[in-house]
Amino acid sequence: PQYSQARWVEAGSRRKRKLLLHRAQIDKIERKVNESGMSVVPIQLYFKDGRAKVEIALAKGKKTWDKRQSIAEREASRETERAVSRRLKGRSG
Repeated sequence: PQYSQARWVEAGSRRKRKLLLHRAQIDKIERKVNESGMSVVPIQLYFKDGRAKVEIALAKGKKTWDKRQSIAEREASRETERAVSRRLKGRSG
């Protein structure tokens, strides 16, 4: 068994799960994913009446210039953190 508390007979954890949407909604999401290159992203997971529910959204990826800008901002913040930590280490030692 996958879990130590589980029985000897496994319940099939890799089986397909039901998607509680109307057929038209499923088709619309599938069309957007295949044609537009959008992705289905889980937004929120919650439990209601013994069922796990996932709130999903369609999202578009970042453009390359936008990625470069995000990377540059992240690197700048890391540099400032390093400088601050070096400065604090120099004071205490």
